[in-house]
Amino acid sequence: MARVIVGMSGGVDSAVAAYLLKQEGYDVIGVTLRVWQDEDGEEGRCCEIDEARRSCQILGIKYHPHNCTSLFTKEVIDPFVNAYLEGLTPNPCIECNRYVKWAKLTELMNVFEADYVATGHYAYIERLPNGRYSARTADSASKDQTYMIYKLTQEQLSHTLMPLGRYSKEEVREIARKAGLPCAEKEDSQEICFVTEGKYPDFISSHSADPVPGEGSFVDCDGNILGRHKGIHHYTVGQRKGLGIALGVPAYVTKIIPERNEVVLGNEMSLMSDSFICRDVNFMSIEDLEEGIRLECFIKSRYHQPLRPGFIEKAPGGRVKVTLSAPVKGVSPGQSAVFYDDKGYVIGGGKIDRS
Repeated sequence: MARVIVGMSGGVDSAVAAYLLKQEGYDVIGVTLRVWQDEDGEEGRCCEIDEARRSCQILGIKYHPHNCTSLFTKEVIDPFVNAYLEGLTPNPCIECNRYVKWAKLTELMNVFEADYVATGHYAYIERLPNGRYSARTADSASKDQTYMIYKLTQEQLSHTLMPLGRYSKEEVREIARKAGLPCAEKEDSQEICFVTEGKYPDFISSHSADPVPGEGSFVDCDGNILGRHKGIHHYTVGQRKGLGIALGVPAYVTKIIPERNEVVLGNEMSLMSDSFICRDVNFMSIEDLEEGIRLECFIKSRYHQPLRPGFIEKAPGGRVKVTLSAPVKGVSPGQSAVFYDDKGYVIGGGKIDRS
């Protein structure tokens, strides 16, 4: 009987993943990684220990909570805060998956002498004919989470199971109801686990090691001053609402220049882009791009963005140049772009570079 460590968040997806694996005959151990606890002592939505323990009791499987708040602060919180202060738009869940969740689950897999780790992500993990492992898009396109796991290494993928790839969210809830799991009706979280109610500026101010930048200038694309802003950590590229400035026409954040403490505003067309550079690239289905080759693929530059056709090619410094067949809005430095083949396998991905 193969043993599997299932990352349990307290939500319905991870609980059903554990249930399905037990039904398949695995020796299942539930683990919750406590990564965050706010000043009031409440846990983040991704580590609700009481609810995860209750699901494991109902399923009749062993359960172990594990604290890794220090690792989470180092690998997720600090980079998140620093990114905003550098005028970037980070995606902390991607960093957490690679450097916290899978790092710790794999460590515990070895401690418990297990064979696999598993999560409630909506995706498939498969070994390809070339011997490499890759994530493949879930059957339910609206729930697909391959974008969030593109940074996983070959070693991590080779020991990963994701049993929810074939199901829709409602099918998962129905499985939970039939299994008697009280989390069946639990709503999905729409926020990152450590910032409640979208109060990013307050969180950044309170968790920055240095004083955050103060007020600065809104400028247009030619550098003309339009007004005053509250601090660059209040804004992200593509933002329209909450700017606190009236120009008589719709205005969007098109660029953030931290070294001058400036926020550039422009119209919607100035947000359009058909090419950009990615750094910190991780490949899945291939080992690397061949020099001088333009690889046709489909590209997603934001989590909830539809796939767009285009191609990728090598750029200097180990980076990748991405060219889209048509311009898209809101390509934001700090976010990730993920590349897919025509069968839905993740080719790789990287962070969108400021340049």
